[in-house]
Amino acid sequence: MATGSNLRTRLPLGNDAASVRQRVEALEKLMERIVVIPGINRPVGLDVILDFIPVAGPTAAAVIGAYLAWEARNLGMSKWHMARMGGNIGVDWLLGMIPLVGAIPDFFFLSNTRNLRIIKRHLDRKHPAGATVDIPTAIERP
Repeated sequence: MATGSNLRTRLPLGNDAASVRQRVEALEKLMERIVVIPGINRPVGLDVILDFIPVAGPTAAAVIGAYLAWEARNLGMSKWHMARMGGNIGVDWLLGMIPLVGAIPDFFFLSNTRNLRIIKRHLDRKHPAGATVDIPTAIERP
């Protein structure tokens, strides 16, 4: 069982760019890639699972997505990028509001992944000291 101090070491609480990067990457993974569906090898996250709960599920997912946007605002992102992120969250919320079948388009429209990409580009440009190189974790076998 993880203690409170263990959680703090995993997700830093600071306002520096590296801490923010770790938090938004962890949240994106939770929302979009928490488990892989066997057979089709497609990752699914809490965002798709919440879409099966009418109204409250997509709204909860949108609130969590809005936290990503709030972190981005604290980094000083432009209004244009904030509007794009808000649009991604809004489209995801609207698609999720369709009862039961709303999970299908949400399976393909990964708003949190799109928003993470926007945040990472901003961080790499404005805070290059915290830039990381993304290396795929899965090794492809012939």
